[in-house]
Amino acid sequence: MAEEKEAALEERERYVQDLFRRVAPTYDFLNRLLSFRRDVAWRRYTARQAGLRPGDSVLDVATGTGDLAFELAAVVGPSGRVVGLDFTEEMLALARRKADKLGLGGVCRFVQGNALHLPFADGEFDAATIAFGLRNVVDRDRCLLEMRRVVRPGGRVLVLEFSRPVWPVFREVYLIYFRYILPLIGRLVQGDADTYRYLPETVLAFPDQEALAARMHELGLRNVRYHNLTGGICCLHIGEV
Repeated sequence: MAEEKEAALEERERYVQDLFRRVAPTYDFLNRLLSFRRDVAWRRYTARQAGLRPGDSVLDVATGTGDLAFELAAVVGPSGRVVGLDFTEEMLALARRKADKLGLGGVCRFVQGNALHLPFADGEFDAATIAFGLRNVVDRDRCLLEMRRVVRPGGRVLVLEFSRPVWPVFREVYLIYFRYILPLIGRLVQGDADTYRYLPETVLAFPDQEALAARMHELGLRNVRYHNLTGGICCLHIGEV
């Protein structure tokens, strides 16, 4: 039974990795289009809530094409260190090219790795972030525990993720957009029906704001709180080590 479960998890991991490999060329464009560019503000807000100072070191898990890493780099400055980790090399290649164009190659380093087995020492970073990635890992608890492990005592673990809208009328409109219109737009741009059907499925199955906050607390993070963004479409959870 344990072997079957492990095999199923590995199969899901390969599926997600292949999905993001396929979507990499249009990932940034679709993020801006489908969120009406709100994703830029969400990432910027996350970076400012990370409790970082110039010269600090921060890890961005599931960094994708590096957008949150670049916002973090603006906070820690040229004397700081930002490491972006992702398991899809096609995403990382785009992140490295963007870093060079932005002149951030000396601050941001991008490495391939697994969020469930972070290749870093205990307490190596002042903060760890993950944006729109926690719902994609096959073991959310393990990912959060790994993020907690690599952050020094007093540092922060931050999770930015799609969540449940809290404005009643807006919530209904949003759910229609998310379930039907968003996959259609994604399919027209990406040419892949599966890719943007996956997005609403994983979001709707993800824990809501209170449930995720409670789980982070149960996993040993302190002073857990969350901030609803754009009416709860997106939510930033923060916990301290």
